[in-house]
Amino acid sequence: MAILLHCLRSLHPPNLKHHNPNRPKTLSASLEVPTFRRDVVLRTASLCFVSFVFQNPLLESLAEPSKSPKPARLAIANTNSWFQYFGDGFSIRIPPQFVDFTEPEDYSAGLSLYGDKAKPKTFAARFASPDGSEVVSVVIRPSNSLKITFLEAKDISELGSLKEAARIFVPGAATIYSARTIKVKEDEGFRNYYLYEFGRDEERIALVAAVNRGRVFIAGAAAPESKWKEDELKLRSAAISLTVQ
Repeated sequence: MAILLHCLRSLHPPNLKHHNPNRPKTLSASLEVPTFRRDVVLRTASLCFVSFVFQNPLLESLAEPSKSPKPARLAIANTNSWFQYFGDGFSIRIPPQFVDFTEPEDYSAGLSLYGDKAKPKTFAARFASPDGSEVVSVVIRPSNSLKITFLEAKDISELGSLKEAARIFVPGAATIYSARTIKVKEDEGFRNYYLYEFGRDEERIALVAAVNRGRVFIAGAAAPESKWKEDELKLRSAAISLTVQ
């Protein structure tokens, strides 16, 4: 919990003037981008996955079932044509025109002496809209850093129920607008993904978390409250496109 919150508080805005030119994204080199603040870090899904969500919405409300009506069906865009980013054990769809600002690999880390450990990357992936106001990010953390356990977690449900895990993934001062469990069919059964949509400090965030082989994958999309209504579908779809492998 402390590690995750540290990431939430230490996120710096990407510098669009130093993006990776090898990424399949286009953006004028002379584009100037205003500074903006982020304090939230933030599955790919093929068309089959998107169809699965719509046709098999096995969703669980954060509220008690007896006190809340059945959750409405999720509104999700078809992300099949979006750029698919493959990371370390995951993939995610990136909205059109978003620019890659993932931290470059430190190739000298393997040359360190005396058993020094390489500093872990803050972000496994990070992309921003051309004006820098919207961000899609992925972070990876060991599951035992978020919940004390001697076992290797294989599914996010091992960190607690949807409601219990909210204490790990959602900042205490945030307002939760929606929370659901999305069950995705895999070869060996179902995998659970937790989706939280919440607001904090005039920002809205769609966050999706999943666990695989002892690692927690956290993907999310953030935007100012003023832009959320316009781009809600796009940002939610990006976060939900997270797929762990």
